[in-house]
Amino acid sequence: MDPLATPDDLAARLGRDLTAEEASRAEALLRDASALIRGWTRQDFTAGESTVVLRPVGTVVRLPQRPVQAVTSVVAVGGSDAIPDIALPTGGWTWDGADKVDIWPPDTSWLLSLPETWADRWGSVDTYRVTYQHGWDEIPDDVVAVACAMVLRTLLAPSPVAGMVSERIGQYNYQLQQGTGSVGATVLMTQPDRDALARYRRTATTIQARA
Repeated sequence: MDPLATPDDLAARLGRDLTAEEASRAEALLRDASALIRGWTRQDFTAGESTVVLRPVGTVVRLPQRPVQAVTSVVAVGGSDAIPDIALPTGGWTWDGADKVDIWPPDTSWLLSLPETWADRWGSVDTYRVTYQHGWDEIPDDVVAVACAMVLRTLLAPSPVAGMVSERIGQYNYQLQQGTGSVGATVLMTQPDRDALARYRRTATTIQARA
């Protein structure tokens, strides 16, 4: 999956080109920052298509990746050779245009076309496989900004040793930075980063059975 920001985004915030040493580390640090952001928000951000297996709350399944651009298919999972999976027709589900798919729309005439093997168990179906398109064509500016901030704190750290405030060389002792010390060589997510991304963080309201 592509990083959420680019070396050019870093250079734009620095107001200069990256040095050769900075450029050699930038791609890896951007991947690390992007992984942390995606892990915390539970969002991919980049545009794509996913197929997820979900259990509904009531009659509704809530799709995990936002924003949802389109729902392609909804399949009721049978779970055995005797009761195979069945793709629900268009009249068998409705998408609210946001992030929810309702399995029980007002028009239930499509139920008459179900295979006989499904007739006795339809009301107990609790797992659906949904294919949908989601994400942004361009990564939101605030997400890019956080990714760059995370990387630049590390890229510009005066020492690769986390927490170091001062260093002694021979008879000389000099201070590297004020405060809690160098962030070191590893990209970290701070509480201000989380606060800036809080509106994207997904909280689970539908059980995801498996990918």
